[in-house]
Amino acid sequence: MEVSPVSVSDKCFFFSPPIRHSSSAYPLPSCNNYHRFRRRRWSYCCASNPDTLLAGGNAVVTAASGRKREVEHDDDDLKSWMHKHGLPPCKVVLKDKPSHDDTLKPIHYVAASEDLQVGDVAISVPNSLVVTLDRVLGNETVAELLTTNKFSELACLALYLMYEKKQGKKSFWYPYIRELDRQRGRGQMAVESPLLWSESELAYLAGSPLKDEILKRIEGIKKEYDELDTVWFMSGSLFQQYPYDIPTEAFPFEIFKQAFAAIQSCVVHLQKVSLARRFALVPLGPPLLTYRSNCKAMLTAVEGAVELVVDRPYKAGDPIVVWCGPQPNTKLLTNYGFVDEENPYDRLVVEAALNTEDPQYQDKRMVAQRNKKLSIQVFYVYAGKEREAVSDMLPYLRLGYVSDPSEMPSVISSQGPVCAVSPCMERAVLNQLANYFKSRLAGYPTTLAEDESMLTDDSLNPKKRVATQLVRLEKKMLHACLQATADFINQLPDHSVSPCPAAYAPLLK
Repeated sequence: MEVSPVSVSDKCFFFSPPIRHSSSAYPLPSCNNYHRFRRRRWSYCCASNPDTLLAGGNAVVTAASGRKREVEHDDDDLKSWMHKHGLPPCKVVLKDKPSHDDTLKPIHYVAASEDLQVGDVAISVPNSLVVTLDRVLGNETVAELLTTNKFSELACLALYLMYEKKQGKKSFWYPYIRELDRQRGRGQMAVESPLLWSESELAYLAGSPLKDEILKRIEGIKKEYDELDTVWFMSGSLFQQYPYDIPTEAFPFEIFKQAFAAIQSCVVHLQKVSLARRFALVPLGPPLLTYRSNCKAMLTAVEGAVELVVDRPYKAGDPIVVWCGPQPNTKLLTNYGFVDEENPYDRLVVEAALNTEDPQYQDKRMVAQRNKKLSIQVFYVYAGKEREAVSDMLPYLRLGYVSDPSEMPSVISSQGPVCAVSPCMERAVLNQLANYFKSRLAGYPTTLAEDESMLTDDSLNPKKRVATQLVRLEKKMLHACLQATADFINQLPDHSVSPCPAAYAPLLK
């Protein structure tokens, strides 16, 4: 990650380095003295030593020299700590997997400690060891108020654990935070979310819509960061527990972004619980568990605990996998740093819109709505179902091509999608669609064949590898769409017919 060495090392712990304050050092600021208090705090923070930063993997990095030394901890590991605080006997162990970066310690993963059968409870984590918003904010009503307005659950959870990090070993959650530190926001592919990639690394995604989505997501995180002080003041538990640590002064944005990405990689979405408990951090859960798209095992809220019932047999030592939900690969890469080649939920998005300059726009909009489509309609192209997606787009595009006002009464009175069009109009529709898919493919700097060749290189940079996997799968879907469109063109009865001109053709992006 390309940031100033004064603000954060590229190996830096994604939570802020500890800044010690004595609770008796300053009186609690009144609202009238708030701005003066902020200035005093800012001066104090700027006076702290910027050279030594706490780094991931239990290492201290001196920014000026780049030297690194390992710091060994005497504390028990995560699982032992959990057993001390109520975790009942379970059927898993923590094992090591080498990191792609040999300067970092291996990442941990949860594996079966014995042979398991379908239906076995592998883990049952008591609620006392689960972090949820009602616990963080101290009030379920406040939690629901904040997260249904302008703050995401991820931002609130990240803020809480950043504060807890500042407590060091005094924090109850220290062993869990230390484990998250070791993972550094990496999933089991050992690759960080693109939210933390440098500009040059994001260039690996050139041509993919994901690149712009990542930049927009970072803007959204920055907006939440700018509002963190409001969360702190509204939450009684945060204000009382950390009365002198105003968030935007205690934590630089880069540190918050790292914490946000780390929380995003391990948060669990619980079902059939209140909004204040919907998002949870579960020790021994992700990223220690491996996500898989074709798995159905989920961490589930039960009475007094969160448990995992396995959906397949395991041999002792096998990594335990869980379902990541019906997410396309763009979400898997953004949230967890990996791409699933066998993901049945992978998809492309095609946005079509009726031309608002069309004199018949309102009539066409009404017809589209009657057929459960919008004036700006999103079509999803699922991997392996590209032909079906193209077929679904055609009636909408044909509607946009209707240009003769005398044809609109019959279109308006017809039932179902608009299908009866002239051969020249059908050719125009299909040509537009084919050119659209070709233009998207041309937007990538590499071809599909070049991607496949690149992926055979074992020494390929891990971030470039996962980005290449993503764009390769996108190109495969686009090629399949182009082929389906060509097949429809070849089925036209008269290939000598020229496409009809359309002054107000629908827009594709």
